[in-house]
Amino acid sequence: MVSSAQSAQRIGASPRVVAGIVAAVMLGLPVLAAPARSEPSLAALAKSAGTPQVPGLRIVYLTPLGNPGHAPWKNIILHQTEGPPGSARALAEMQHKNPARRGVTLWVETDGTVYWATPETAITTHGDGANRNDNKYIDNSKTYRQVTRMNSIGIEFVGNYPNVRTLPTPAQFTACLALVPFLQERYGIPAERIYAHNWIDYKDARYCEGCALARRARVLGYVPGRGAWWPALGSGTGTRNR
Repeated sequence: MVSSAQSAQRIGASPRVVAGIVAAVMLGLPVLAAPARSEPSLAALAKSAGTPQVPGLRIVYLTPLGNPGHAPWKNIILHQTEGPPGSARALAEMQHKNPARRGVTLWVETDGTVYWATPETAITTHGDGANRNDNKYIDNSKTYRQVTRMNSIGIEFVGNYPNVRTLPTPAQFTACLALVPFLQERYGIPAERIYAHNWIDYKDARYCEGCALARRARVLGYVPGRGAWWPALGSGTGTRNR
Protein backbone atom coordinates (compact mmCIF):
# COMPACT_ATOMS: atom_id res chain seq x y z
CA MET A 1 0.00 0.00 0.00
CA VAL A 2 1.32 3.44 -0.91
CA SER A 3 1.59 5.73 2.11
CA SER A 4 0.18 9.27 2.26
CA ALA A 5 3.73 10.59 2.38
CA GLN A 6 4.66 8.66 -0.78
CA SER A 7 1.51 9.93 -2.50
CA ALA A 8 2.41 13.48 -1.56
CA GLN A 9 5.91 13.06 -2.96
CA ARG A 10 4.53 11.71 -6.24
CA ILE A 11 2.34 14.77 -6.81
CA GLY A 12 5.12 17.22 -6.02
CA ALA A 13 4.36 18.20 -2.44
CA SER A 14 7.18 20.08 -0.73
CA PRO A 15 9.56 18.31 1.66
CA ARG A 16 8.03 20.34 4.51
CA VAL A 17 4.57 19.01 3.72
CA VAL A 18 5.88 15.43 3.49
CA ALA A 19 7.67 15.89 6.82
CA GLY A 20 4.43 17.19 8.30
CA ILE A 21 2.60 14.05 7.15
CA VAL A 22 5.28 11.80 8.65
CA ALA A 23 5.10 13.71 11.93
CA ALA A 24 1.31 13.43 11.97
CA VAL A 25 1.46 9.67 11.40
CA MET A 26 4.01 9.29 14.20
CA LEU A 27 1.70 11.25 16.52
CA GLY A 28 -1.24 9.10 15.55
CA LEU A 29 -3.15 11.87 13.76
CA PRO A 30 -5.36 10.87 10.82
CA VAL A 31 -4.16 11.91 7.37
CA LEU A 32 -6.53 12.53 4.47
CA ALA A 33 -5.60 10.98 1.16
CA ALA A 34 -4.01 13.18 -1.49
CA PRO A 35 -6.32 14.03 -4.41
CA ALA A 36 -5.66 12.33 -7.74
CA ARG A 37 -3.68 14.09 -10.44
CA SER A 38 -6.85 14.50 -12.48
CA GLU A 39 -8.11 17.08 -10.00
CA PRO A 40 -6.95 20.70 -10.40
CA SER A 41 -3.87 21.77 -8.54
CA LEU A 42 -4.28 23.98 -5.52
CA ALA A 43 -2.45 26.74 -7.38
CA ALA A 44 -5.03 26.71 -10.18
CA LEU A 45 -7.98 26.43 -7.82
CA ALA A 46 -6.75 29.12 -5.44
CA LYS A 47 -6.40 31.73 -8.17
CA SER A 48 -9.94 31.18 -9.44
CA ALA A 49 -12.65 33.81 -9.40
CA GLY A 50 -16.24 33.04 -8.51
CA THR A 51 -17.01 30.34 -5.95
CA PRO A 52 -14.23 27.72 -6.03
CA GLN A 53 -14.74 24.69 -3.82
CA VAL A 54 -11.77 23.00 -2.14
CA PRO A 55 -12.14 19.20 -2.09
CA GLY A 56 -13.11 18.08 1.39
CA LEU A 57 -14.27 21.56 2.38
CA ARG A 58 -17.65 23.26 2.03
CA ILE A 59 -17.46 27.01 1.43
CA VAL A 60 -20.65 29.06 1.30
CA TYR A 61 -19.88 32.29 -0.56
CA LEU A 62 -22.01 35.26 0.43
CA THR A 63 -19.74 37.20 -1.92
CA PRO A 64 -17.96 35.62 -4.92
CA LEU A 65 -14.20 35.98 -5.28
CA GLY A 66 -12.53 38.30 -7.75
CA ASN A 67 -8.88 39.02 -8.51
CA PRO A 68 -6.64 37.95 -5.58
CA GLY A 69 -4.02 40.43 -6.73
CA HIS A 70 -6.26 43.26 -5.60
CA ALA A 71 -6.40 42.03 -1.99
CA PRO A 72 -3.89 43.42 0.54
CA TRP A 73 -3.38 40.26 2.61
CA LYS A 74 0.10 39.42 3.89
CA ASN A 75 -0.93 37.51 7.03
CA ILE A 76 -3.64 35.16 8.30
CA ILE A 77 -5.06 35.63 11.80
CA LEU A 78 -7.04 32.81 13.41
CA HIS A 79 -9.70 33.82 15.92
CA GLN A 80 -12.21 32.06 18.14
CA THR A 81 -15.45 33.86 18.86
CA GLU A 82 -17.65 33.31 21.89
CA GLY A 83 -20.62 32.49 19.70
CA PRO A 84 -22.57 29.29 20.35
CA PRO A 85 -22.61 26.39 17.90
CA GLY A 86 -24.87 27.21 14.98
CA SER A 87 -24.09 30.95 14.96
CA ALA A 88 -21.55 31.17 12.11
CA ARG A 89 -24.01 31.81 9.29
CA ALA A 90 -25.88 34.56 11.14
CA LEU A 91 -22.60 36.25 12.12
CA ALA A 92 -21.34 35.99 8.54
CA GLU A 93 -24.56 37.50 7.20
CA MET A 94 -24.23 40.45 9.58
CA GLN A 95 -20.65 40.91 8.40
CA HIS A 96 -21.83 40.72 4.80
CA LYS A 97 -24.30 43.55 5.38
CA ASN A 98 -21.66 45.73 7.05
CA PRO A 99 -18.14 44.59 6.05
CA ALA A 100 -16.37 47.19 8.18
CA ARG A 101 -18.03 46.09 11.43
CA ARG A 102 -16.11 44.26 14.13
CA GLY A 103 -15.50 40.83 12.69
CA VAL A 104 -13.69 38.94 9.93
CA THR A 105 -13.84 37.80 6.31
CA LEU A 106 -14.47 34.11 6.99
CA TRP A 107 -16.53 32.32 9.64
CA VAL A 108 -16.28 28.59 10.39
CA GLU A 109 -19.15 26.63 11.93
CA THR A 110 -18.63 23.74 14.34
CA ASP A 111 -19.50 21.30 11.54
CA GLY A 112 -16.64 22.71 9.45
CA THR A 113 -18.77 24.75 7.03
CA VAL A 114 -16.98 27.94 5.96
CA TYR A 115 -18.88 31.17 5.24
CA TRP A 116 -17.06 33.74 3.11
CA ALA A 117 -18.81 36.88 4.27
CA THR A 118 -17.26 39.91 2.59
CA PRO A 119 -15.52 40.89 -0.65
CA GLU A 120 -11.93 39.70 -0.40
CA THR A 121 -10.69 43.27 -0.72
CA ALA A 122 -12.85 44.56 2.16
CA ILE A 123 -10.95 45.43 5.33
CA THR A 124 -12.91 44.22 8.34
CA THR A 125 -12.34 45.40 11.90
CA HIS A 126 -10.46 42.63 13.70
CA GLY A 127 -7.42 42.48 15.91
CA ASP A 128 -6.23 45.19 18.25
CA GLY A 129 -3.46 46.77 16.24
CA ALA A 130 -0.84 44.10 17.04
CA ASN A 131 -0.26 45.57 20.50
CA ARG A 132 1.53 42.57 22.00
CA ASN A 133 5.27 42.97 22.49
CA ASP A 134 6.16 40.61 25.35
CA ASN A 135 7.34 37.65 23.20
CA LYS A 136 5.18 35.32 25.28
CA TYR A 137 4.21 33.05 22.40
CA ILE A 138 6.32 34.17 19.43
CA ASP A 139 8.94 36.78 18.57
CA ASN A 140 6.82 39.93 18.59
CA SER A 141 9.55 42.08 17.05
CA LYS A 142 8.17 40.84 13.72
CA THR A 143 4.52 41.50 14.60
CA TYR A 144 4.32 44.48 16.95
CA ARG A 145 2.22 47.17 15.23
CA GLN A 146 2.86 45.32 11.94
CA VAL A 147 0.30 42.48 11.72
CA THR A 148 -2.91 44.48 11.61
CA ARG A 149 -6.35 44.38 10.06
CA MET A 150 -5.01 46.40 7.14
CA ASN A 151 -2.81 43.54 5.91
CA SER A 152 -4.30 40.44 7.57
CA ILE A 153 -7.24 38.27 6.56
CA GLY A 154 -9.16 36.96 9.56
CA ILE A 155 -10.96 33.67 10.19
CA GLU A 156 -13.35 33.16 13.12
CA PHE A 157 -14.11 29.71 14.51
CA VAL A 158 -17.36 29.76 16.49
CA GLY A 159 -18.47 27.52 19.31
CA ASN A 160 -16.40 28.14 22.44
CA TYR A 161 -19.41 29.27 24.43
CA PRO A 162 -20.10 29.07 27.34
CA ASN A 163 -16.61 27.65 28.06
CA VAL A 164 -13.98 29.73 26.24
CA ARG A 165 -11.36 27.04 26.82
CA THR A 166 -13.29 24.58 24.65
CA LEU A 167 -11.11 23.49 21.74
CA PRO A 168 -12.36 23.77 18.17
CA THR A 169 -14.26 20.72 16.97
CA PRO A 170 -12.64 17.94 14.89
CA ALA A 171 -14.50 19.30 11.84
CA GLN A 172 -13.11 22.80 12.50
CA PHE A 173 -9.54 21.53 12.74
CA THR A 174 -10.01 19.67 9.46
CA ALA A 175 -11.54 22.75 7.82
CA CYS A 176 -8.68 24.90 9.08
CA LEU A 177 -6.08 22.62 7.50
CA ALA A 178 -7.82 22.80 4.13
CA LEU A 179 -8.82 26.47 4.19
CA VAL A 180 -5.55 27.99 5.40
CA PRO A 181 -3.39 26.50 2.58
CA PHE A 182 -6.01 27.69 0.08
CA LEU A 183 -5.61 31.23 1.44
CA GLN A 184 -1.82 30.88 1.55
CA GLU A 185 -1.77 29.92 -2.12
CA ARG A 186 -4.29 32.57 -3.16
CA TYR A 187 -2.43 35.43 -1.51
CA GLY A 188 1.15 34.09 -1.35
CA ILE A 189 1.29 33.87 2.45
CA PRO A 190 4.05 31.70 3.98
CA ALA A 191 3.38 29.47 7.00
CA GLU A 192 5.32 31.74 9.34
CA ARG A 193 2.76 34.47 8.70
CA ILE A 194 -0.10 32.42 10.18
CA TYR A 195 -0.95 33.82 13.61
CA ALA A 196 -3.24 33.11 16.52
CA HIS A 197 -4.96 36.25 17.78
CA ASN A 198 -3.37 35.83 21.20
CA TRP A 199 0.11 35.72 19.65
CA ILE A 200 -0.10 39.27 18.33
CA ASP A 201 -2.52 41.04 20.70
CA TYR A 202 -3.03 41.17 24.45
CA LYS A 203 -6.27 39.23 24.49
CA ASP A 204 -8.46 37.21 26.86
CA ALA A 205 -6.23 35.93 29.68
CA ARG A 206 -8.53 32.94 30.25
CA TYR A 207 -7.25 31.07 27.20
CA CYS A 208 -5.02 31.37 24.16
CA GLU A 209 -7.36 32.39 21.35
CA GLY A 210 -6.63 30.60 18.09
CA CYS A 211 -3.41 29.03 19.33
CA ALA A 212 -4.26 25.35 18.80
CA LEU A 213 -5.44 26.15 15.27
CA ALA A 214 -2.42 28.26 14.37
CA ARG A 215 0.05 25.71 15.71
CA ARG A 216 -1.57 22.97 13.64
CA ALA A 217 -1.61 25.13 10.50
CA ARG A 218 2.06 26.04 10.89
CA VAL A 219 3.07 22.41 11.46
CA LEU A 220 1.38 21.53 8.16
CA GLY A 221 4.10 23.69 6.59
CA TYR A 222 2.35 24.46 3.32
CA VAL A 223 4.58 26.43 0.93
CA PRO A 224 2.67 28.57 -1.60
CA GLY A 225 3.83 28.74 -5.18
CA ARG A 226 4.76 25.07 -5.63
CA GLY A 227 1.68 24.34 -7.75
CA ALA A 228 1.01 20.99 -6.10
CA TRP A 229 -1.95 19.50 -4.33
CA TRP A 230 -1.47 18.81 -0.66
CA PRO A 231 -2.92 16.28 1.76
CA ALA A 232 -4.76 18.05 4.57
CA LEU A 233 -4.11 16.73 8.05
CA GLY A 234 -7.48 16.31 9.72
CA SER A 235 -7.70 15.73 13.44
CA GLY A 236 -10.03 16.50 16.26
CA THR A 237 -7.42 15.89 18.90
CA GLY A 238 -5.29 18.65 20.30
CA THR A 239 -3.64 19.95 23.41
CA ARG A 240 -5.53 22.19 25.76
CA ASN A 241 -5.20 25.89 24.99
CA ARG A 242 -2.72 27.47 27.28
